[in-house]
Amino acid sequence: MAQGNMINNDNSNWMKKFIPIWSAQVFSLLGSGLVQFALVWYLTKETGSATILAMATFVALIPDVLLAPFAGALVDRWNRRLVMILADGSIAVITLGLALLFAFDKVQIWHIFVVLFLREAGAVFHWPAMQSSTSLMVPDKHLARVAGINQALRGGLSIIAPPLGALLMSLLAFYQVIAIDIVTALIAITPLFFIRIPQPVRKGSDSEININIVLKDTAEGLKFVKAWPGILMLGLVAAFINFVLAPFSTFLPLLVTQHFSKGVWELSLLESCIGFGVVGGGLLLGVWGGFKKRILTSMVGVIGLGVGVLLVGLAPSTAFFLAVIGVTIIGLMNPIANGPLQAIMQSKIPPEMQGRVMSLITSICTAMMPISMLVSAPVANSLGLRFWYWMGGLVTIIMGIAAMMNPRIMKIEEKTFDNENTVIAVN
Repeated sequence: MAQGNMINNDNSNWMKKFIPIWSAQVFSLLGSGLVQFALVWYLTKETGSATILAMATFVALIPDVLLAPFAGALVDRWNRRLVMILADGSIAVITLGLALLFAFDKVQIWHIFVVLFLREAGAVFHWPAMQSSTSLMVPDKHLARVAGINQALRGGLSIIAPPLGALLMSLLAFYQVIAIDIVTALIAITPLFFIRIPQPVRKGSDSEININIVLKDTAEGLKFVKAWPGILMLGLVAAFINFVLAPFSTFLPLLVTQHFSKGVWELSLLESCIGFGVVGGGLLLGVWGGFKKRILTSMVGVIGLGVGVLLVGLAPSTAFFLAVIGVTIIGLMNPIANGPLQAIMQSKIPPEMQGRVMSLITSICTAMMPISMLVSAPVANSLGLRFWYWMGGLVTIIMGIAAMMNPRIMKIEEKTFDNENTVIAVN
């Protein structure tokens, strides 16, 4: 049993702390969704280039690959509440700078690239801090359901953000739309000033932070992952799936405008349908909880993702409704694929290791995505946008089936660790 279970199972008032923090994140996610939608549409209309959109995604992924393992090590030593405050606050300041550039008509494409990089760098610290704090506040038996509800929440915001973004862009100046994220970030930060988040007990003190300590902590995280072959193999599978699926959302605006000959409202419809699907899948997972074997639930979701992507790619230009069905399936399967994995890590990884281990796994999973952005743009330009959707869907289905046939992956939940974070049982 992970140490985190012993910390939070006795906390009968966990909702009083968790719900205010969790609720405030709704506003931050909404603001981020508005900014994301607005910037993608701006780049699409200004350039119409698959290369530019791929480069924007590439730049935004760099922090996840290069900074995530070290960020996780720091999060495990720092006060996680303070990390979230500083991360959200930094993102708000960066967004303010971009809004001012748009307000004075000084913005250039490279400005947007820099902002995307810096915003994601802040998120790299915020995500492990929030996820590792969740396992200390939420009882283990509720983790899968909370993960499902989180996915439903993100799906709901995905429904709202695209049409709201399209509406706001028709009513407000572009810089005003961007500036909304500043307000939502401040709302997200406010509860963190008043609610104490439990901190795991670990060796050493927070003052013992230097480059050698960070590298040592990062190495400990890598050692932990290597001692858990199932999670390492699953990370490699996810990295390969991310390679083929990363261009899906990047090229979606171009698929809408160039293949279906549609506009911003149709793009917002597709993204909202993804959100509807995520809400449905998240609520289903929240109520059902998935199969007893959580990894099985996840792999079923992965196969479903491949089916949805393949359907979008097969939709002819006169059958936009097939793309709508495809993206809805993708949304539905997203929480089914990701929610159980999150619950497995939160319940199995000791609290004092969660920041660096989760960040390291995230880094492994996203390592192939920047390469995908570099490879997919010339492929899409030469073979067409739809080719990548066909390939991505088929490969994802095959990888999901292959993972279900791999004993180490399917027994990933049968690993336990002692107080020194070494393996003590594999059933």
